[in-house]
Amino acid sequence: MAVSDDLSRLSARAKEAEDRVASAKTKARDHLEQDVEDARQNTQKAAEQMRAQRDAAAAVADAWGDDIQRSWNDHIQRMRQRMDDRKAKHDAKVAERDAQDAEDYAAFAIDFAYSAIEEAEYAVLDAVLYREDADAVGSTATT
Repeated sequence: MAVSDDLSRLSARAKEAEDRVASAKTKARDHLEQDVEDARQNTQKAAEQMRAQRDAAAAVADAWGDDIQRSWNDHIQRMRQRMDDRKAKHDAKVAERDAQDAEDYAAFAIDFAYSAIEEAEYAVLDAVLYREDADAVGSTATT
């Protein structure tokens, strides 16, 4: 399934759940109990599929994610150390400089998060493009 279809799939599933809950109000108890059991089994299957997909994706993403996570952890450790050091200082000039640094860091963190969202969008669009290329190559190879 294409990444771009995930949102539609999510919306359709939410509507299906809404409809089933609405119809459950008019069903006999034994039918309702069966629906609950079916939903439980479907949830279990979905959870197992998600775990399998997560594990497969994790294997691919680990190489990328490990470097990013390590870098981020180092960054957070430095910033927390700096914040801890700031708590020990009482000088007014130092406090003003630290306030400005904290504000600058907050702006940086917001920009970083925004950039991460843009990067995620780029990655999804790039995946769609690669899928189209792969489908095109596959269709020409079979003709």
